Amino acid sequence: MRRPTDSNDRPSRLSIFLRRQKRLLRPLLVLVAVVALGTGGMTALRHVGSDERFAALRARIINMLPLRITEIDVTGCVLTSQAALQQALGVRTGDFILGFSITAARERIDALPFVDHSVVERHLPGTIIIHLFERSPFAVWQNHGHFMLIDREGRQVRDQGMTGKDAEAFMQLPLVVGPDANTAAAALIDELSAQPEVRAHVVAASRVGQRRWNLTLRNGTTVLLPEGQEVAALKRLAQLQENIKILDRPVIAIDMRLPDRLIIRESPLAPNDNERDKGDSQPQADPTGLQAPDAPWLSSPDTGPRRRRA
Repeated sequence: MRRPTDSNDRPSRLSIFLRRQKRLLRPLLVLVAVVALGTGGMTALRHVGSDERFAALRARIINMLPLRITEIDVTGCVLTSQAALQQALGVRTGDFILGFSITAARERIDALPFVDHSVVERHLPGTIIIHLFERSPFAVWQNHGHFMLIDREGRQVRDQGMTGKDAEAFMQLPLVVGPDANTAAAALIDELSAQPEVRAHVVAASRVGQRRWNLTLRNGTTVLLPEGQEVAALKRLAQLQENIKILDRPVIAIDMRLPDRLIIRESPLAPNDNERDKGDSQPQADPTGLQAPDAPWLSSPDTGPRRRRA
């Protein structure tokens, strides 16, 4: 015969529920504790990172960490120099890979003259990947007093005017001047690039009558190129520069429009020089080899003695 059970000995519904949920409550409590410890650790780390008193300790801890940069991969780098990119990145191989800000590095790289935007990625344990998306300016076009960056086809490249990084791009690119100079610039610049000794002296190229070019040199000399014969003329000019350093001589203009001769316009003689020349019974030799008897224009074939232009 069964004894009746006392109702006071029965567990409550709450205690039965808690016993059943005991296995779930323990992991939840552990998770809460971990989150609390992590939050406290991050707060302390921020305080240490921002406090200069802990700079030495922070540097020592970083040097003890094993994660080092072993490789920096760059794609899309054509116009941007490696030195400028390295300085903007702010780290190099061997540095701690977690010791720099990706956001700050990307902002510095985006500020470089030819960079439109960039993507900087950190791949543990030791790789940094940089994707550059460069603007494609090919030259600076001056037209009716306005300057703009143009691409190889002569189209305008988006810029921010003559300030900031665009000013740096303006200083590094060749300058072409005049109507339709933008569309004709690519061929001339390619031809100049084939003659580096000549291009090193050129600061600007002006389009004349939408059919030919005048080159302005660093010393102020103007070189008049023939229409449609720029390649041959630049080769002649490079040969003359090699032989007699013609691009370094103090002349006003070098006219190459005639196929069989070179016409050189010299600077007028100073008054004191004229008076001295009148009093001399013997003509004085010109150390440049380009002195005219009494006219500022000379005409000389590529070979043989020079003759005065009629």
